[in-house]
Amino acid sequence: MESFIIEGGHKLSGTITPQGAKNEALQVICATLLTNEEVRISNIPDILDVNNLIKLLTDIGVKVTKNSRHDYTFKAEMLNLDYLDSPEFVKKSSSLRGSVLMIGPLLGRFGRAAVAKPGGDKIGRRRLDTHFLGFKKLGAEFMYNVSRDIYRIEAAQLKGTYMLLDEASVTGTANIIMAAVMAEGVTTIYNAACEPYIQQLCHLLNAMGANISGIGSNLLTIVGVKKLHGAKHRLLPDMIEVGSFIGMAAMVGNGVRIKDVSVKDLGLIPEAFRRLGVEIKVEGEDLFIPHQDNYVVESFIDGTIMTLADAPWPGLTPDLLSVLLVVATQARGSVLIHQKMFESRLFFVDKLIDMRAQIILCDPHRAVVVGQDRRITLRAGRMTSPDIRAGIALLIAAMSADGVSRIENIAQIDRGYEDIEHRLNKLGAKIKRVDD
Repeated sequence: MESFIIEGGHKLSGTITPQGAKNEALQVICATLLTNEEVRISNIPDILDVNNLIKLLTDIGVKVTKNSRHDYTFKAEMLNLDYLDSPEFVKKSSSLRGSVLMIGPLLGRFGRAAVAKPGGDKIGRRRLDTHFLGFKKLGAEFMYNVSRDIYRIEAAQLKGTYMLLDEASVTGTANIIMAAVMAEGVTTIYNAACEPYIQQLCHLLNAMGANISGIGSNLLTIVGVKKLHGAKHRLLPDMIEVGSFIGMAAMVGNGVRIKDVSVKDLGLIPEAFRRLGVEIKVEGEDLFIPHQDNYVVESFIDGTIMTLADAPWPGLTPDLLSVLLVVATQARGSVLIHQKMFESRLFFVDKLIDMRAQIILCDPHRAVVVGQDRRITLRAGRMTSPDIRAGIALLIAAMSADGVSRIENIAQIDRGYEDIEHRLNKLGAKIKRVDD
């Protein structure tokens, strides 16, 4: 098992460019299953979750051509759907959360799909009800094989309908959209997720011949078509990586420029860091975070304590609350972090408390951070990454700590961040990867 050895206290300076968006990549790569023609996708991040999904598509017969490190062409012409029932496929897909996004396109194009219960981060329950309720509304029937942990879904002909989603699930919305694009008639999805990556998926599908309107809103209308064709698509920058770099620049930066971030697609991310007192300059499509000796947490207009809480887009993404929490430990002032969506995502704060952070974990969803205004430097420690986002938050903490830290289980970080240690070392960090 690989680990990071981090020598804390080194300042970062220079320019860094975010990778392509992980969550968008998982969606649009699965969308290539909807046509037998070539779909070319560029700016694909070279990370574990995406690479495993590409291997999974190759296993079921998708012809994958690697044009360059971040540029692939997919052709789903001859697929072996029987492979979906194999123990090998069950094992592979059960370790990859993104595998659930294969269900919608397989159901939409072939009328059947079988996918193992997906794995991924250990951050609490991540239910799939929204996906299956949507498929059922379209006319599909599904069965769950308890002994094998396999979901089996079939439909002779999907038919368009109106549906009100029980939650604005991003993967649920993406899956239902991909199932509906070739359904008979009109499908209307209300309370749809509308984040930029869903918008990107819809734009790709329209480029492939789909008929989707309402893009960017929570009310999508999909007129079913008979067939989709090939297209080209480029991924947006990863907004979570952009936010992670803002956090690093705030904690240990000596002037950091984040290049080509697609500012309009960042939503409330810059504003959330500004509420912690972090100065962010927008210069075209770049963000520049200057060195600050101190950053001061804002309070609400009535003087009450600042609260940062996650919410569906255009609210604050839950994937950055871990980073914001770490940044708050060295701010001047206090803040309440309220993680509403996942009940286990804040448990990593025990490691931060061991590093001398002043945090009160109120319950699985809420933590109060008492910022120390850099008066109490975090102490180096040995820790384990429980999920992608907690892992990067712990890495930021270790970079600011006094001494040498060790983070184990960094495969979790590799799932979402490409060559992270090499890219940060170029800015001045001291991070070494070791294999125990």
